[in-house]
Amino acid sequence: MFLEPHFKGQRSGWIEVICGSMFSGKTEELIRRLKRAKIAGQKVEIFKPRLDTRYAEREVVSHAANSVLSIPVENSRRILELSEGVSVVGIDEAQFFDEELPYVCQQLALRGLRVIIAGLDMDFRGQPFGPIPNLLAVAEYITKVHAICQHCGNLATHSFRLSEDESTVVLGEKDRYEARCRTCYHMGNILNLK
Repeated sequence: MFLEPHFKGQRSGWIEVICGSMFSGKTEELIRRLKRAKIAGQKVEIFKPRLDTRYAEREVVSHAANSVLSIPVENSRRILELSEGVSVVGIDEAQFFDEELPYVCQQLALRGLRVIIAGLDMDFRGQPFGPIPNLLAVAEYITKVHAICQHCGNLATHSFRLSEDESTVVLGEKDRYEARCRTCYHMGNILNLK
């Protein structure tokens, strides 16, 4: 896809991706970075997928109950339309967006915006999730955060689904998911197959 440069004033933008498993602090880190940008006097806009209504319809909320007002959107193209006049764009739950999100983020970066994205890097099957792999490929900065395995206490990298629902997208919290290390994740899957 051809990227159209829009150099207005500032000539450098970039993409930051914060990824990891559930309960690893991705949204917490996104909120922290966006609040610091606001303190610096930068105009910030935050987006999330409309389908994510777990905590609030119009807020991005971390598991630690920190929150920021956001704009829920149906698709990634809307982010381009709603980002005029801002310096920093935040995007939460990026794994739920369409495959056009990396293109949208590159367009924003070419306009000179700082784009900060948070999302799950793997689904409950342990497979790359949605547009995240392509975002990782085009990002200037990547931060992988880790949860703590709820079984052994090691660093957790996987989101283990507690239910037998096979749909890729199942919204839920600790009632439906656990953070697990690689070993406990695979042991859980083996036990579920028996």
